[in-house]
Amino acid sequence: MIEQAPAIETQTNIRQRTENLLSSLTAGLYERDKAMGLSLLTAVAGESIFLLGPPGVGKSLIARRLKYAFRDGVSFEYLMSKFSTPDEVFGPISIKKLKDEDKYERLTERYLPGANIVFLDEIWKAGPAIQNALLTILNEKIYRNGDEDVKVGIRGIITASNELPPRNANLAPIWDRFLVRLELGKIRKYENFVKMVVDTKDVYEDDIANLTKLTEAELDDWSRQIDEIEVPAEVLNTLQLLLFKIEQYNQQPNNAPNQIKIYDRRWKKIVRLLRTSAFLHQRPRTNLMDCFLMEHCLWNNPEQREVIREMIVEAVRKHGYSVAVNLQSLKKEVAEFENDVHEETRIKHVVEEKQLVPVSESYYQLEKDLSQFRGVLVSIDQFRSLDDEELKSVNFYDEEQNLVNRIRGRKGPRENTIEVNFNGTNHVFRLKTALVERTEVIRKKPHRVLEKFWDQRYEQLTEYISQQRNSITEHGPEELTEIGHHLFVDEAYAEVVTANLQEVTEALAGLALRLEKLHFEYAER
Repeated sequence: MIEQAPAIETQTNIRQRTENLLSSLTAGLYERDKAMGLSLLTAVAGESIFLLGPPGVGKSLIARRLKYAFRDGVSFEYLMSKFSTPDEVFGPISIKKLKDEDKYERLTERYLPGANIVFLDEIWKAGPAIQNALLTILNEKIYRNGDEDVKVGIRGIITASNELPPRNANLAPIWDRFLVRLELGKIRKYENFVKMVVDTKDVYEDDIANLTKLTEAELDDWSRQIDEIEVPAEVLNTLQLLLFKIEQYNQQPNNAPNQIKIYDRRWKKIVRLLRTSAFLHQRPRTNLMDCFLMEHCLWNNPEQREVIREMIVEAVRKHGYSVAVNLQSLKKEVAEFENDVHEETRIKHVVEEKQLVPVSESYYQLEKDLSQFRGVLVSIDQFRSLDDEELKSVNFYDEEQNLVNRIRGRKGPRENTIEVNFNGTNHVFRLKTALVERTEVIRKKPHRVLEKFWDQRYEQLTEYISQQRNSITEHGPEELTEIGHHLFVDEAYAEVVTANLQEVTEALAGLALRLEKLHFEYAER
């Protein structure tokens, strides 16, 4: 019995379908979820991905596994070398066509132009003839076969190398065609390394259920729906701010040798990638979590990745989701309420009092001459450590702060005095003081009419803040639903996306606490 192809996927199960497919594709692979996810994403978007990494980290494995995601797809894989010829990549010349019709055409059926998933290893070793043909395939999905332009059905192109394109080679055009760029390294976690080396699963086996695989009809329909995905204002604002930051970076003289060059075509392809991500998540519009995919699209060399990431984080944080709360106005109203209450319930009273006057940061000075036992200064720390009962050894210093004597003493019977025992007799000396003014606040009960008015004001402000806090909790932006469960972006970035909302939430909580303290201040007397 021939298995029937499934109907076009409905919008209600695309995300689950994608999750299941990714789970199957990554089975038996370790620490390659991001690479596989981005490879599938670019393939659905009809774009390309470049994998940078040393031999043996699974670059070709990812490509070979990815082809199993497509039910009726054809794959083409080729290891480039400086001796590679166009015949080996695009197909041999048709001798029959050349002989009978005098046409120069290639037989492309089992070669790159006739494939759906393409993997080209060591891409920078390809010669100019191969690279030139690849340019139109990567950008326009068109292959010039003889005198005809043939529309190719390539869904995704994965390229790989253990090095970046040499700067002295004319490889910038083809490098620019690779939308997603990802660096792969060895397995980092020890437990994953152990699992990998003892795992006997055949990772090259096609063990993905046929019904899970994607069909050409589905992908064609998906492509049309992807074009209809909305790009909301917060995402567009983030893109514009990111473009501005990149231009600022490039204008700095010290960045001249290492500029981040992004052209219009790449930005358009990036938006297509964001739309594809939203579609595979069953969303009608892109969101700010999708924007973090750009960290794999904007760097030209690995040293720029951290700079790009910081730019995206800052841009998303500034344009993160918020609520319609005029915090500045609310803070001003609470502050005015506080001032009104304080003016009516606090009476300021200025009093004079004597306070010790240090002669430096470390010493107090005695008012009377102690020449009979020498010493006019006493350490501030030592004086504070004395009490008015137990006699302790006290150091005395001359005006040059030299230690001149050590006598037993304690705090005197009156404030700001010291009592010392000299030759069997106790002597009390004052420390040098000065009159200073101090403001005391005397609290008073407000008039009951005024207190009633304040209660109404307090209840109105408290109710408004409570409504806004509940609105954030219960009716936050729809885009925040399951924002931490992104299929292609690290969930840690969810904190950046919600930063603005979190700041508003914390500010509202702080204002509520200020109001509560203010109410207690005037009401509880």
